[in-house]
Amino acid sequence: MPPLPQEQTWFFACASLPDPQAARLLGDAPAGATDAEALAALQAKRGASPEHPFPPLAPALSRVVAIAAVLRRQRAGETRLELLWLPRDCTRAEQTAEISVVGTFLQAVGKFQPQLVGYGSRRRDLPLLMQRALVLGLHLPEFCRPPRTAGPADTFTPGGHQHLDVAETLASGGDSPPPLVELAVLAGIPGSPAPDGQASVTLWLDGQLGSVVQQSCFRALSTYLIWMRLMHLEGGIDREAYDDEQQRLLDRLLELGEQPETEFLNRYVEEWERLKQATGQ
Repeated sequence: MPPLPQEQTWFFACASLPDPQAARLLGDAPAGATDAEALAALQAKRGASPEHPFPPLAPALSRVVAIAAVLRRQRAGETRLELLWLPRDCTRAEQTAEISVVGTFLQAVGKFQPQLVGYGSRRRDLPLLMQRALVLGLHLPEFCRPPRTAGPADTFTPGGHQHLDVAETLASGGDSPPPLVELAVLAGIPGSPAPDGQASVTLWLDGQLGSVVQQSCFRALSTYLIWMRLMHLEGGIDREAYDDEQQRLLDRLLELGEQPETEFLNRYVEEWERLKQATGQ
């Protein structure tokens, strides 16, 4: 059974897209190519087709454009939830720069040493963050060399408790579980935040980075809810504790929904209520 959340646990999600600059540097596209042209060239060289326009890419060839996390903190018998998202202000170039997004998040992880929980994060998100941090020339000793504890605390140690991958836990060595979007909806939890199904790359090229950030927030929220559902399934928490976790998140979302910069969270709450009714939960 997966361990219970630690004193500080961050449920996180990353948004990335093919890096246009990688296409230019690797010769897939000319130096003067637009982002859209360079991105298309990078994908074409790696097997893109009308049926599969977004082929899998090595993490180093992808650019991190947004990161979000639900921060669950326990102190003095009290549990608090906060929502982190990067970039905080999509209109400020210094915040939207990848070096700021990746560096700010990993520096915070190194400083606070939270338990990380993701969905598909061991095979994708963590390698993505590490490889891009290397490409960007970041200096992250606290993240890469965390203090040793009595247990397997290293974020990169398979089976360690400092990083938990929900998808990996559900797979249990067998076939991969469905995408988070599908699994969440089946469980009465919001899945895709984009009704029209637009990919992050399309939104980014259209100048809608804010929508990509919102999608990342929704994925982090759904990861939190799926993880708590798993804890309840396996007996880590009883029904009362599980209901408390859901209510705590709902209360926090309603508070945030009253603020202009997080008003978009009202859409998540509305979809959550709709799906709970649709699934009888």
